[in-house]
Amino acid sequence: MGAQLCSKANGNSPGEALRFHAEAKGAQVHLDTRGCTAHRCATFHDGIVFSQRPVLPGERVALRVLRQEGGWCGGLRVGFTRLDPARVSAPSLPPFVCPDLEEQSPTWAAVLPEGCALEGDVVRFWVNRCGWLFAKVNAGRRLLLRTGVLMGAPLWAVMDVYGTTKAIELLDPTGSQFPTTVPSVLSEEPALEPEATSGEECAVCFHHVANTCLVPCGHTHFCSSCAWRVFRDTAKCPMCRWHIEAVAPAVSPALGTGVGSE
Repeated sequence: MGAQLCSKANGNSPGEALRFHAEAKGAQVHLDTRGCTAHRCATFHDGIVFSQRPVLPGERVALRVLRQEGGWCGGLRVGFTRLDPARVSAPSLPPFVCPDLEEQSPTWAAVLPEGCALEGDVVRFWVNRCGWLFAKVNAGRRLLLRTGVLMGAPLWAVMDVYGTTKAIELLDPTGSQFPTTVPSVLSEEPALEPEATSGEECAVCFHHVANTCLVPCGHTHFCSSCAWRVFRDTAKCPMCRWHIEAVAPAVSPALGTGVGSE
């Protein structure tokens, strides 16, 4: 694909602020003059962008979702690659980071859970020394997106401004652009959530028990915290996109399959 791998870091200082690489970008990507904002002009694909320098293990890549666009399925994808973007031929970039760029190169990326990175949200993602890719949205819990990232060589951040995600902005992790508290929630949202065992996880945070039912569609894949957030922010079910009229406790299978009376 007209790209070369890199076995040692280039001359860029690890302390240099992250920006988008000016040349290595998808065919539909427009960057601002600072190289901090990436906007996908049309379609739902061809939105791949890279950091301009390698990212150290444990270093947080921070971005804000600036704009979303309805009518598409799926959203922002994030990860890391051994491709040196300075040696990438932009016209050869595939339309998608997952699975296309992953199949063509040493790249490891993942889709953020639907409803997890909405307009205005701040997303941080990083890879640790064990090759685990993590992300965090606002002041929420850490999400494990995938494992198996090969360490031992420079890694550049790669992002795909895909689907419902229309524009993103790279942020300075040391600045004051980050929320320091969890956004306010509706009073119906409980303060504490039980942790899930295998097979019971919320489809958004993958940490708490899926214990709510969305009305009227009836989907029961979410913990109450995530369900109330989706209800507050978009009022659309992440599974089927039906309008949410209410959030009710999920009924135990032993008691039937209906929703509560609330």
